[in-house]
Amino acid sequence: MSTHSADSHASDAPTNRLASETSPYLLQHQHNPVDWYPWGEEALAKAREEEKPIFLSIGYSACHWCHVMERESFENTHVAEFLKEHFVSIKVDREERPDLDDVYMKATQVLSGHGGWPMSVFLTPELKPFYAGTYFPPNARYGQPAFMQVLGSLSTAWSTQREQVTKQADKVVEHVERMVLTSEHLPQLGPDVERPRLDLLDAAMEQLANVYDSRDGGFGGPPKFPHADDIRLCLRQFLATGDPEVLQRGVHTLDCMQRGGIYDQLGGGFARYSTDGEWLVPHFEKMLYDNALIVPALLEAHRITGREDFARTARECCEWVLREMVGSDGGLYSTQDADSEGEEGRFFVWQRDEVLKLVGKKEAKFVDIYWGLGKSETFEGHAWVLHRPKPDTELAAELGMSVDAMHAHAEPMRAKLFEHREQRVHPGTDDKILAAWNGLMIGALAQTASVLDEPRFLECAQNAARFCLSTLRPDGRRLLATARHGKAHLNATLADYAYLANGLLDLYAADGDLTWVDEALSLVDVANTHFADPERAGWFFTSDDHEQLVARPRDLQDGALPSSNGVMLEVLVRLHELTGDDELRERADRAFATCEPLVRAAPMAFARMLLALIRAHGGGRVVVLADGDGASDLAALTLRQPEPTVTLARVPAGGLEGERAERYAPLAHKASADGKATAYPCRGTHCEAPVHEVDALASALAS
Repeated sequence: MSTHSADSHASDAPTNRLASETSPYLLQHQHNPVDWYPWGEEALAKAREEEKPIFLSIGYSACHWCHVMERESFENTHVAEFLKEHFVSIKVDREERPDLDDVYMKATQVLSGHGGWPMSVFLTPELKPFYAGTYFPPNARYGQPAFMQVLGSLSTAWSTQREQVTKQADKVVEHVERMVLTSEHLPQLGPDVERPRLDLLDAAMEQLANVYDSRDGGFGGPPKFPHADDIRLCLRQFLATGDPEVLQRGVHTLDCMQRGGIYDQLGGGFARYSTDGEWLVPHFEKMLYDNALIVPALLEAHRITGREDFARTARECCEWVLREMVGSDGGLYSTQDADSEGEEGRFFVWQRDEVLKLVGKKEAKFVDIYWGLGKSETFEGHAWVLHRPKPDTELAAELGMSVDAMHAHAEPMRAKLFEHREQRVHPGTDDKILAAWNGLMIGALAQTASVLDEPRFLECAQNAARFCLSTLRPDGRRLLATARHGKAHLNATLADYAYLANGLLDLYAADGDLTWVDEALSLVDVANTHFADPERAGWFFTSDDHEQLVARPRDLQDGALPSSNGVMLEVLVRLHELTGDDELRERADRAFATCEPLVRAAPMAFARMLLALIRAHGGGRVVVLADGDGASDLAALTLRQPEPTVTLARVPAGGLEGERAERYAPLAHKASADGKATAYPCRGTHCEAPVHEVDALASALAS
């Protein structure tokens, strides 16, 4: 049966202040003897009044080493007593508070030279960091000092060397301010700006080529992350240049990933990263956002190459979402844990004898070849992670089958293994609902519904969008960041607005309901009002009425999640295509120009911004489709074009009227004729003759 992470430490033990929180990660710690506070004025005031330093612990519910540090240290009464006497202890869920995570992760990188979770940061009462690290063991090992040793040394330093400590903290804050790129670190533009040229993409391609793993795919060495937007950049560059090597980098990476252990070969969905360079042994946690980013890359590769295996993997990822990540109110859950029954990967790994008992010993040769069980144990020397060790054509040749016959033969075995695995104790699910991550998955589900003609995925995306626009937007205008069990709270960040707006535009392309575009425009209006930099172009990560942090983050570069500035630029470009509003285009061009020096210095760090720039240079290719007989076929053709920046804009059979016609001027005055769906292929402000037949539209798009 499945369990939620928040319940995994259920106990009759007394609870601390975290018991009233919504975050499953914080609730995991509600029975710790540590005198935890959630981030808030109560804790911050206590630190100021008692002149105590703050121990800030940041993690997330699916984090393996967070669980380890909890068991080793936070459940230890001696540690808890020392913390209570000498520090104010605050626990933060990084997924609920990405603003705090961003600022203090940068501080951790400055102080320790690396980052990660659990993040352990020590602050002055003024919230300035003076010491930081990640996981600290109970006894010195892994090159790390013991946690109690750290606590003792810092407590002594605070008592006896406070002036030096506060000077150190001031220097760290100066470093962090430079890293978050406050306005003075960005160029001041004149009244006339030009959008950057696409040679920026050439520089990014050169950097990607230098770190590309030609044997196992991917960019960089282990631990190896998917980098879905880098893959999409390769695919877009192929469409622009026809360079087969660029296409190979993207396609080969996706193929290695979908065959590897990072992909759940039984239940669908990608884990967060691979611990090795071969995509073989993952860190088993599954994140909603990773899958929401990989699915569009798979769909684009499918549309360009025609390979059905990419479509199948995209479909299986979405099936995983529908099966395991949808709340009763339509919102989408955040993560699934790496651990179950106290062990990492226990739910996912197999013994060879266990597999053969289920599928029959006569299938030994097949499973040894198809799932890699014929080689040594792949997980910590005692179990196997299911994977397909070679490309499908090579596996099929080794088995003496066609590729289709091989997969057909494997399917009933896969179903048996999946059904058996379902009886195991499931990893915990973090069932909080985040606006930003829902926005990403709404877009992925809507795109998959369109390309693969799957109405269930569309319905799921629509329900999630309705949840976000109601429960997470109770006043009808400003978003809240998160909700769980009906309680929504916390200020939204730019990522919440940008990701959700982009997902709504994908939803409009899938179902033709202009209400989604209305809502996207409303979200952009809030973002421009409360997040835009009044001195420079672009947007801050936090709103102008957000609580004041030691630095105001900006979020220009991609990390595990795409840059929220990059996504907002994509949204503005897409909205300009639909509205013709030059203010949106000009705002986007100024932001592109502001960021150009940064992108030229490190183009590989700006994949999402480059994807937006490609779209901005695409000339606004739009197919306006007036409803009528044959509309679904014309829509399917448009949405399945290899070029993913062709916009499908759907209007009623009679065209737009009144306020809608004014708001969406490029779509106005276009209606169907004689009850037959009519497509208007347009580029910028110029539209070609309307067409009614699929072949005619295909010819127009090809030209």
